[in-house]
Amino acid sequence: MADDNHQAGVESSAISILKRAVELDNSRRFEESLTCYQEGVGLLMQVLKNVSDQNKRQKYREKIEEYLKRAEELKIFVKEEKEASKQHSQIQIEANSRGHSYETLFGHYLNKYVCVVEVDDPYIRAHHQIQNFLRLCELIVRKKCPVKSIILNTGRDEDMASQQQQHQKLLGIGKSLQGLGICLEINYSDTLHDREIRLDTGWVIKIGRGLDIYKNCEKFAIGFCDMELRPCHETTVDIFHRKGVKSSSR
Repeated sequence: MADDNHQAGVESSAISILKRAVELDNSRRFEESLTCYQEGVGLLMQVLKNVSDQNKRQKYREKIEEYLKRAEELKIFVKEEKEASKQHSQIQIEANSRGHSYETLFGHYLNKYVCVVEVDDPYIRAHHQIQNFLRLCELIVRKKCPVKSIILNTGRDEDMASQQQQHQKLLGIGKSLQGLGICLEINYSDTLHDREIRLDTGWVIKIGRGLDIYKNCEKFAIGFCDMELRPCHETTVDIFHRKGVKSSSR
């Protein structure tokens, strides 16, 4: 009886810890979640040793494999983020240079852990600027990130008609994103000056010119459709992790 009570107690603890691991995982507190997964799986393995029923053993094994797989994914991600957070990448884009599509510049940061993308750019106003924002949204969709929310903070043109056109075009992008399960939040500010893209994984992409890094291109010229081939304006791109900024300021 004492052994049964002990077994039940260990199982109860394992369930509680693993439930907490999933909650922390969903809250994107990955380091804490990893610790709970490891502890919970350890307890679940203890329970498995004393289970004789083959059906139950199979269910326990499946659960253990599931949690171990997730723990291993988080272990790799946490390690890579810690190493990467110590680095600060700077890309100098020269005038008229090519090969600087958004995907080339920062596409690999749009991984399976990104759920929220926030864009600060006061000049998503003119038609070509809104098209650039659309290209960013298309990249996010193409990378198959689990993004549920894109937040755009931008400014308005002084002309009322231009404001209405801007808003209608952005609403059109929002409607299209909504059909893909992504919510677009649009915020207007008269005092916004910074230009950066923030990912909820902690990465920040600061572009001197914001998204408007491409020069005008004739409709039947190379580079009109493929932004990798479009000539660029001169600007600087800084990519860093917020953890790295915090640690360097101490």
